[in-house]
This record gives sequence, C-alpha cells and structure tokens, in this order.
Amino acid sequence: MRSVRARAALGATLVVAVALIAAGAAVLLALRSSLIDRTDLQAEVVAREVASQIALDTPLDRLELPDDEERPVQIVEEGGRVAAVSEGLEAISGTSRTAVAPQPSAPAPPGGDDDDDDDDDPARGEVSNDAPWFTSGTATVDGEPGDYRFAAVEVTSGREQRTYTVHAGAPLATEQDAVGTVREAMLVGLPLLLAVVGSVTWLVTRRALRPVEGIRSEMAAITASEDLSRRVPEPASRDEVARLARTTNETLAALEASVERQRRFVADASHELRSPIASLRTQLEVGAAHPEVLDVPGAVEDTVRLQQLAADLLLLARLDAGERPGLTRLDAALLLREEVALGAPPGPEGPGGRTGDRIPVEVRAEDGLEVVGSRGQLARVLRNLLDNAQRHAAASVTASVREDRGRVVFAVGDDGSGVPEEQRERIFERFVRLDDARSRDEGGAGLGLAIARDVARHHDGTLTVSRSPAGGALFELRLPRAAEPS
Repeated sequence: MRSVRARAALGATLVVAVALIAAGAAVLLALRSSLIDRTDLQAEVVAREVASQIALDTPLDRLELPDDEERPVQIVEEGGRVAAVSEGLEAISGTSRTAVAPQPSAPAPPGGDDDDDDDDDPARGEVSNDAPWFTSGTATVDGEPGDYRFAAVEVTSGREQRTYTVHAGAPLATEQDAVGTVREAMLVGLPLLLAVVGSVTWLVTRRALRPVEGIRSEMAAITASEDLSRRVPEPASRDEVARLARTTNETLAALEASVERQRRFVADASHELRSPIASLRTQLEVGAAHPEVLDVPGAVEDTVRLQQLAADLLLLARLDAGERPGLTRLDAALLLREEVALGAPPGPEGPGGRTGDRIPVEVRAEDGLEVVGSRGQLARVLRNLLDNAQRHAAASVTASVREDRGRVVFAVGDDGSGVPEEQRERIFERFVRLDDARSRDEGGAGLGLAIARDVARHHDGTLTVSRSPAGGALFELRLPRAAEPS
C-alpha cells in the first residue's frame, strides 16, 4: 500500500474498530451484568416470600406460590426430598434437585406437645439471614422452556424444626432480548461507523496532503529543468507542511547559491589560470625560436604562480568537500613566532610560501595558550594575514596572541589605509581584489583571505576584520582554547 492517504485511512479505521469493539464488549458486559443483578433480585424476593410462609408453619400444600408461569418454585427438604413445586413446573435444572413432583414426607420427630400452652405460644421458624446463592439453569413451565436465574434461601419451620431450601427462579428472557438487541445494533452500526471514519479520514488526509503533492510536482519540475531559481508553493497554514515548504525553499536557495558560487569559482579559476599559462607558453615559444632571449626567471616565476594557484584551488576544494582538519595540540605563541620568523631573503619559497618581509613585525604573545587543529592550515592562515598586512602597511605591522573569554585570539594589524566598512565582508570572497590597480604578480589571485576564513570555520573559529588602533586593518582569528590535559 503505497498511498499515504490509504495507510492513514486504514490505520484510523483499524484504531476506531478496535476501540469500538472494546467499548461495545464493555457495554454488553455491563448491560448483561446489570440485567442479571435485577433478575437475581426478582428471584430472591420470591424465594424469601415463600420462605417466610414456611417459617410461619404454613402447610406446604397451602403455600401461596406464584401463579405466574415465569416464576417457578421448588422447595427441597434437608436430605434432598422435594417437598413442593409450583404449579405447571414440568422440568428444572440448575437447582439441587431435578425432580418436579413432591415426594412423601418422613414422620415428624418425637417430642411434640399438644397442650393448649402451645397455641398460646406457638414456635416460630427462621429464615436464614445469609445471602442467598444464585445459579443459572433452565425450567419448563406449561410446556414453555426457558433460561432462568435461581435464588436459593434456607428456612427452618416452626413446630417441626425442619430445614428447607426454597429455589425460586426469574426468567432471563428480558436480559437476553435486551443484550441481543444491543448486539445486533452494534453489528449493524459498527460497519457503517467504520465506513464513515475511513471516508472522512481519506478526505481529510487528501486535503491535508494536497500541498505536499504540489511540492512534489514542483520539485520534479525543478529536477527536470535544472532551474534552481524556481521555488515550491508555500501554503498559508502554519502546520508541518508549510514548514516543510519553507525549509525546501531555503534548501533550494542555499543550493542555488552554492551552484552559482561554484560556477563563478570555476570561471574565475579558469580566468586566473589562463594568464600565467599564456605567459609561460609565450616565453617557451620565444625561447624555442630564439634560445638566447629566453626569460628563464620569468618562466620559473610563472610556474611557481601556477603551482601556488593549483595548491590554493586544491585546498579550497578539500575545504568545500568538508574535510576535517587533523587534531593536534599547538602552542599558539610558538606558532605565531615561527610564522613571523619565517621571513626569508627576497625570492619565492615555493607553493604557499612568502616573499621576504618588507616591514618588521612587532610580536606580543601570551604564553601558555594552546589550540587544537591542523598546524599546516593554521600556519597558512597566519602566513596569509602577515603577507596581507605587510603588503598594505605604511611603516608598522603588529601580531599578537591573547585570551578572550575562553578563546585564543590571533590579531594581525597594520597602519595602512585599512578596509572600508562596506567592503569588510567582500574581501573574504574568492578572487576578490579591492586594490585592482596593482598587478596580479604583486597581489596574487585573491584566494588568501577566502582560504583563511574557510580554515577558521573548519576549526570552529571566526575570522573578522576591523580598524586597527594604528588606522589600518586589524584581522582577528578566534579559535577555541584547548582544554587542559587531565
């Protein structure tokens, strides 16, 4: 069953069916119990009326037994003799005896007194105060069989002190008719009610899932057209479907931005690679035709630029793929001092290296601060920040490490022209250069700060730029401080 509507309707119908069956069974049991209790009470009333007559020494053949054919009575003497039965009783079961004809009585016990004093103070029998016991059985009265509930009451006669058990029955026909009527009504009404529940659930679910079908069809159209600018319809309701639509649109927007960024990245990378490749090819072609004019240093420089750009693109690809940095405990002050001291004589150092320092760097570092991460990637960030500061500084560059609210802060500042406030986020975009007037050879491809921010994010940190106290740019790399070793 692949339809959500069908599963929902079937599930709701099954739940309601189970609940109704359980409730119906409980109602039938309660109704039957109530009617049986009422029937028992009727049988007990008749049994006690007859027992009261026996207690008053009314002769058994003169007892006023119910003339109602639905109230059979059987009187059994202690020892099992049937002493009396009601008129018309033809068969009985469920009592202590099944006989329906009175049997001869035994002689009265000796010790009786015929004095007149007996008439003045006659002996009285006693009806048992114990609760009667009830049984279910059958009886045939005047040829009509039926089911009965029998109440049994013990009584002792007055003069003869004989003990009898009076069995009086009350018919169960009323109880059976009532229970049967209710049961038939349930059997007829239950399927109808389940059909209504299933239909209503189907219609309600269909109405509720209609926006989902709209979302699905629109997503199918987006997949077929590859147009990520399209959006799924958002219902006006505030339910789960509306939240699903909003989340889907947010995902499409993020995906569109990612694809657009990827396209722009590929285009910019192709543009950046074209220039050094074309320059290198020109130099090699000229050198092949005129070896005496081959510019070997220029060819090497273009090759280094290509190698550095390829390394930057590879690192960005790895960061975009979600590669997690290696976890190593690093001394923050030592890491900064090593990168500041990395300044070498003018000339390239290879991929990712730095040119010679033009301006000395003032270092202020707190000892004892540690971070966890990739030494190579974090060193690359500090290297980019120091190179950027030395390119733009007028006379001084400062680098520091400090602790701020549980985070280690690397700060690199200069006294240059700074970064305009409206451009402070743009400089972290890929292939962005604010100083477009300078040459590519001096400024690089515009990937350094983009790489630095991506590395910071992968280390659960942040990289921001603001105005330094000296008036230039101040870059701050904030990383979580490593926990103290146990």
